[in-house]
Amino acid sequence: MSVRCKVCQKMYRNLRAHMRVHTGEKPFECAICYMKFTLQGNLKTHHLTHTGEKPFECAICYMKFTLQGNLKTHHLTHTGEKSFECAICYKKFARQSNLKKHLPTHTSEKSFECTICLKKFAHPTTLKRHVLTHTGEKLFECTICFKKFALQCNLKTHLLIHTGEKSFECAICYKKFARQSNLKTHLLTHTGEKSFECTVCHKKFACTSHLKSHVLTHTGEKPFECAICYMKFAQQGNLKTHHLTHTGEKSFECAICYKKFARQSNLKTHLLTHTGEKSVECAICYMKFTLQGNLKTHHLTHTGEKPFECAICYMKFTLQGNLKTHHLTHTGEKSFECTVCHKKFACTSHLKSHVLTHTGEKPFECAICFKKFALQGNLKTHLLTHTGEKSFECTICLKKFAHPTTLKRHVLTHTGEKF
Repeated sequence: MSVRCKVCQKMYRNLRAHMRVHTGEKPFECAICYMKFTLQGNLKTHHLTHTGEKPFECAICYMKFTLQGNLKTHHLTHTGEKSFECAICYKKFARQSNLKKHLPTHTSEKSFECTICLKKFAHPTTLKRHVLTHTGEKLFECTICFKKFALQCNLKTHLLIHTGEKSFECAICYKKFARQSNLKTHLLTHTGEKSFECTVCHKKFACTSHLKSHVLTHTGEKPFECAICYMKFAQQGNLKTHHLTHTGEKSFECAICYKKFARQSNLKTHLLTHTGEKSVECAICYMKFTLQGNLKTHHLTHTGEKPFECAICYMKFTLQGNLKTHHLTHTGEKSFECTVCHKKFACTSHLKSHVLTHTGEKPFECAICFKKFALQGNLKTHLLTHTGEKSFECTICLKKFAHPTTLKRHVLTHTGEKF
C-alpha cells in the first residue's frame, strides 16, 4: 500500500526510507571507506566498487557491468533506442534520468545552490561535482599509477590510457575513440555543424566546451592558477601544460629521432618534420604549410595586419610572440645564457643561433647550389639570389630590393641618417 509524503506530496510504498531524502539521514555506512548512504541497497551497490565484481555481462560485446541497470542502459548503445522525448524541443533520450537533466535547459531554473560560492545549478549531481572544486577531495585512485580523481567517471576515463581501449569507431573515417562523447565531437568535423554561438561576436562552434573556452577571450577571466608561480590561465589544460615547465617531465618520445616532448600534440607536430607532409595551402599564393596555425600566421603577410601593439613605444607586430620578444628590448632582461662563453640573450631563438657560432653547424642547405647556412632565415634570403625576386620597393626612388634590411639601408641614403 502506497502512502503520500507530506513534504513532496508523492506516493511511496516505503515512506520511512523516502523521508531520509528530506531529512538527509544516512544510516548505512561502508565499513571500508566510511561513505554513508540513505538506503541499504545503495550500500550494497557501493560495495561492488571495492570488490571490483561485475556480474552482468553484455551478450553482444561481452562488456561487464556492476549493476543490471547499467547493463540495460548499455544495451541501448547497440539498439540505438531512445524512448524518452522532450515535449518542448522533441529531442530524444535513452534514459528518463537524462531527459530530466535536459528539461532545466528550457526553464533556466537552477534550484541547487552551492553554500560556499552561492553559484546555482539545475541538477544536484552537477552541484556535487562543483563542490569538489572547493574541497579538492579526490576519493578515486588509479590502482596502476595511483593518480587520484574527484569523480569515478574521470577515473574510468583515465584507465583507458593504460588499457589503450578504443571502443567507439567513426563510421566515416574509421578513426577510433576511447569515449563516445569524443566520437560525437569528432563526427562534427565531417558534418561541419556548428550549433553553439557566441552571444558577443556571434562566432559559432561545434561543441559547448569550445564555446566556453572562446567566451574567456572576451571576459579575460583566468580562473586556473599555478600553485608554484601563481601564473593564471583561462583553461585548465593550459595550466596542466604549464606545470610541465616546473617538473620538466617529457613523456612523449619520437620513435625516429628519440626527441622527447611534454605534450602528445607537440610530438604529432614534430613527426611532420620527418614526413615533410604539408597539407594546408594558402588560397592566395598557394604556399603550403605543415600546420594550420602556420597558415594563419602566413595570411597576415598578405593582409599586413599587426594586431599586437607595444604599450611602451606603440610599435605593432603580427605575432604575439614577436611582441613579447620586443618587450625585452625595453626591460633589458636576458635570461638565456650560453654554456660555452656565458653570453646572455633575451630569447631562446637568439641563443640557439649563437650556439651555432661555437659548433660551426650549418643545417640549412640550398637545394640549388648546395650552399649551407646556420640559420633558416639566411637560407631564405640566399634563395632570392636564385629567383631574382625583389619584393621590397623604396617609396622615394622606386628601386626594388630582395630583402627588407637592404631596403632599410638604402632609405638612409635618401635621409642622410647614419645606419
